Amino acid sequence: MNPGATTYLLRCHLSLAQYEMPNLTIHVGKYSLIPLLTSSLHASPMSERSGILLVVSGPSGSGKTTLCHQLAKSGEVRYSISCTTRPPRPGEEDGKDYHFLTKEEFSRRLEAHDFLEHAVVHENLYGSLKSEVIAHLKQGIDVVMDIDIQGADQIRECPDPEIQRAFVDLFVMPPSEQELRTRLSGRGTDSEETIALRMSNALEEMRHWHRYSYRLLSSTRERDYGQFQALITAERLRVSRISGS
Repeated sequence: MNPGATTYLLRCHLSLAQYEMPNLTIHVGKYSLIPLLTSSLHASPMSERSGILLVVSGPSGSGKTTLCHQLAKSGEVRYSISCTTRPPRPGEEDGKDYHFLTKEEFSRRLEAHDFLEHAVVHENLYGSLKSEVIAHLKQGIDVVMDIDIQGADQIRECPDPEIQRAFVDLFVMPPSEQELRTRLSGRGTDSEETIALRMSNALEEMRHWHRYSYRLLSSTRERDYGQFQALITAERLRVSRISGS
């Protein structure tokens, strides 16, 4: 083997040794080999990725909330818990599903500019706290938000460079109008009047899916989640998310 090849292989082995055992130093006589042979290889440390803000919208019954919770439960992302003035549904917990606020509390936080976005949905107030989002993004932690089309519009227009860089939006579309009606009726917690209102609002929301960068046409839970995971994986590979790019 020629001297050049020998030196190259030695560099590779020593570089790997230093990566696996960063405190390791090999000495030959009075010389330290690793600093001599690998200094050029480590001139540029590996860059870190910035966090992704995945904004997910879709009508009630589309399955968007289930997808967001499933992804967060897997440990892939941090779920941004919204504030709302609506009463809790059976099984919902304050601080886990939503931050349940009175209208007076919501108004105070709105005046203090605590919300990244806020909206009126089904006659109730909803908002996402800045503190639930920006701090995670700066640490490279991905955040998923389950919000309506009004809230998504506000985040698109947010001038904060951290938000603009992190922003990715997805609209989850139900497979059909009939399936959507079946899903809404199947909850068993809402009156016919409420279901009719939700159905009307859902059809209106579905008219705006083209505002989003991605659309997921709901099918089975397994297929939907597979596509959801694929989106977050692809976005993590964007060169623009690498620090220093």
